[in-house]
Amino acid sequence: MPSELLIEGLDPPIAVDVVRHARAKRFSLRYDAARDRVRLVVPKRGSARSALSWASHQRDWIARQRAGRPEALPFAPNAIIPFRGEQLRLIHQPDAPRTPVFDDGALLVGGPVEGFARRVATFLKDEARRLLREDAAHYAGRAGVEIGAISVGDAKSRWGSCSADGRLRFSWRLVLVSDAVRRYVAAHEVAHRLHMDHSPDFYAAQDRIYDGDARAARAELKRLAPGLRLVGGD
Repeated sequence: MPSELLIEGLDPPIAVDVVRHARAKRFSLRYDAARDRVRLVVPKRGSARSALSWASHQRDWIARQRAGRPEALPFAPNAIIPFRGEQLRLIHQPDAPRTPVFDDGALLVGGPVEGFARRVATFLKDEARRLLREDAAHYAGRAGVEIGAISVGDAKSRWGSCSADGRLRFSWRLVLVSDAVRRYVAAHEVAHRLHMDHSPDFYAAQDRIYDGDARAARAELKRLAPGLRLVGGD
């Protein structure tokens, strides 16, 4: 079969990522709004060709998912983006400092407009790193554990991760959500310093150190995720 699988009969055709899963009992589809692709899960010994044939009959479902896809929200002058659960207007003032500054609910960005998006992105990533360092230190203290370096990136499928040696990595997009949701992810990753799994003991530790409703925060993050993935896109 070709490496780039497509479901035809849609405008435009949609690309398919075929993933085999040892515990899967049947074919299933998941729509990735950020990339406008579908993920087709196939049982370990299932036929990929049969799975693609089955998926091609789910065009109506795919079309409905596409219809509800949030629009990309580029970093452009006068755009309004989410920031810490609120709205933030991006303002370009050529004679303002190139380092973005807050001013009454807006972010003022100076310098040539050609570098506007890059400066906004740098600001958001720096803010995410600063806030998550504070969050992680707070929860590490509550958990009584040591943590390593904190970094931010833009993983497509994970909001955070914890390595065996205590290094924590987070999505910079957590700066877009409310403080409570961002802190939930920080507490979740710090709890992995106590249990490197998702056992009942892990969730008990997470709930013990997180000063909020973890289930509500997780549900909110899941609800917002498709739109968050498109912030800063073209």
